[in-house]
Amino acid sequence: MRGPHNIVRLIRTGATMVRTGAMNAVLDAFKAPRALRMVAYTLGWPFQWMGYKGDEDMPPATRALTALGPAYIKFGQVLSTRPDVVGDDLAQQLRVLQDKLPPFSRAEAIQQVERELGRPMDEVFSEFSEPIAAASIAQVHKARLVDTGQEVAVKVLRPGIERAFNRDVDAFYLAARIADICAPGARRLRPMEVIKHFDGVVQGELDLRLESAAASEFTANTVNDEGFQLPQVQWNYSSRRVMTLGWADGTALGDNAALDAAGHDRRVLADRVLSLFLRHALRDGYFHADMHQGNLKVAANGDIIAYDFGIMGHIDEYTRRVYAEILYGFIKRDYRRVAEVHFEAGYVPADHDVDEFARALRAVGEPIFGMDAAHISMGRLLNYLFEVTERFGMETRTELILLQRTMVVVEGVARSLDPHMNIWEAAHPVVEDYIKSSIGPKAVASDLAKTAKVLARFGPRLPGLVEKALIEQSTGTSARSSKKSNRLVPVGFGVALGVALCLIVTALL
Repeated sequence: MRGPHNIVRLIRTGATMVRTGAMNAVLDAFKAPRALRMVAYTLGWPFQWMGYKGDEDMPPATRALTALGPAYIKFGQVLSTRPDVVGDDLAQQLRVLQDKLPPFSRAEAIQQVERELGRPMDEVFSEFSEPIAAASIAQVHKARLVDTGQEVAVKVLRPGIERAFNRDVDAFYLAARIADICAPGARRLRPMEVIKHFDGVVQGELDLRLESAAASEFTANTVNDEGFQLPQVQWNYSSRRVMTLGWADGTALGDNAALDAAGHDRRVLADRVLSLFLRHALRDGYFHADMHQGNLKVAANGDIIAYDFGIMGHIDEYTRRVYAEILYGFIKRDYRRVAEVHFEAGYVPADHDVDEFARALRAVGEPIFGMDAAHISMGRLLNYLFEVTERFGMETRTELILLQRTMVVVEGVARSLDPHMNIWEAAHPVVEDYIKSSIGPKAVASDLAKTAKVLARFGPRLPGLVEKALIEQSTGTSARSSKKSNRLVPVGFGVALGVALCLIVTALL
């Protein structure tokens, strides 16, 4: 339940950070100024007796996040892929959050499997291992099917995870509300909408039937992608709290020493991870939105194997084109066009100056080119981007949160494989191919054809819609009717133009 009682949860967060020693680690990693350190300790130190003790065998930051709960763990998973932001030491500490959390017992997992599948364990699996990986939401067991003898991975939700996650998110909602009220400058970031979006995404992750469906759709989209593999969903052995997939043999993508020993070229793998993500996001508009090292393996032949499909991202075709044009503009260093795209898409209010915004974008983009990626401080770059967005009144776009977050994670993964990787050079061929196919005469013809098909379906209703618009325009007398009819003028004209385009395209086809 949301309410003031969650203040205790927020206080306990700060108290836990102090008690576990994580506060120092986090503030040092972000190079926090003295004033911020004083505020943090003023709020956390007096209440440290309220903080969770956590597992003393874990490093401070990992100890604090695991003690606080699953939503905090999700946050730590993102930071673990960004050593350029939080530093190598903290990133290494947080990496255990990806798939090395304390598991629950095999006996509890068996009880859930039998309850969910409605059959005794020995009728389904001839072998069922101890947990081999445990993350914030679920854990995985290696098993063998009785019917076929096939090796599979069985994912089982943590007992009580729904309640635990909802408790964490309730506190986040309160924090967002406080930010709305007490920090007017943060309102443009729409913190309540951001938390609502995050809540919806993870609620979907808590239903493994939805994850199975996502895996199936993702497989259909990527079946012909070279260098990429996905394990197959075993629908007969999956339910809301249990999901069974084909077993994926490979080397963990986060183990550089093992990758080197297996003879894999990490520079090729880094380029492949980034290229695959961009191809899925731009070509399909449907992408794996949790691509950290714990969800990726490398097959013996060098293929990337992805699993854990609880968080998938979707972006519509128009947004994909906007995103591609922005990326392509940065690649080509055409900052004027990047600025124009932001204005055309409504990302920046129209009362700002395009040229001024283009100059601000140049200050962001130019340091990237011609420089070794290892020398670029992503922390300083993100800080400057924040200043730019605040200056030009840009608002957080909730539909792009997953895309932006995943881009950050994927870049971090790629750079963990190849610290000297330049993200723009790797992105160039994928974005250029998409631009050629989606922007230009061929794309215009395709768009017109789609428009013609839609208009054809509504053809019988078009005359009535036009007639109604014209009648309302000619008979409107009140101020309200006048305003409404003025809005209907372009509607009627648009419909008529649509009919004409429909006829033209039909004739051309």
